[in-house]
Amino acid sequence: GDRVAIEPGVPREMDEFCKTGRYNLSPTIFFCATPPDDGNLCRYYKHSASYCYKLPDNVTFEEGALIEPLSVGIHACKRAGVTLGSKVFVSGSGPIGLVNVLVAKMMGAAAVVITDLSASRLQKAKEVGADFTIQVKNETPQEVASKVESLLGCMPEITVECTGVQACIQAGIYATRSGGTLVLVGLGPEMVTVPIVNAAVREVDIRGIFRYCNTWPVAIALLSSKRINIKPLVTHRFPLEKALEAFETTKRGEGVKVMLKCDPTDHNP
Repeated sequence: GDRVAIEPGVPREMDEFCKTGRYNLSPTIFFCATPPDDGNLCRYYKHSASYCYKLPDNVTFEEGALIEPLSVGIHACKRAGVTLGSKVFVSGSGPIGLVNVLVAKMMGAAAVVITDLSASRLQKAKEVGADFTIQVKNETPQEVASKVESLLGCMPEITVECTGVQACIQAGIYATRSGGTLVLVGLGPEMVTVPIVNAAVREVDIRGIFRYCNTWPVAIALLSSKRINIKPLVTHRFPLEKALEAFETTKRGEGVKVMLKCDPTDHNP
């Protein structure tokens, strides 16, 4: 009868990564749903109890489902070292870019600038707390970096790249202040061309992230205390029976987060 949020990645064995608290890097991890591991588009689903987290009464099932993308933002901003007064550049205003805006502001960022091709997504970014937005059109990566610096009044110490697009990674390197940190969140082609010497001689640290770890308790605490409002991210809702329609909606790039609900009449708290 407990209401829980499920962390989809479960280690299959206690290896060196689990022992050091970085279980997301375990090579044998089960992840719902990364092939060949099945997902949970079903009414009943069995999962490890250790990776099911009880939801407080004032956190809805919908918020609980959004802990997964929120966790990406928590993990990325921790890896980036966001702290009081940070100036942050977020590349990409999709769901993951938006949660990084939310978390960066929560962790004390003084100013966040975000880029995207879509004006509507940038408007959503403003709604969740972005201080500045840049709609990218035909600018070169260097031109994007220059716009970021102009809006912030300085080069950002931290860049969180959420697209995986080669030109955006390049812009992230050019934009980041010397001695700063670029975190690569978005996944694109396996091989990309980047100005690595520019990053090297300016001591820009390039860090990757793989999903998340140890974030569910933090996310639940933030949602329960109402320090973060993640509800605006959900723009579409479908019953489980219309899962295919939901995926097609996402594929067309409509909305932000598309939510599947087992029982659309379930009025949880």
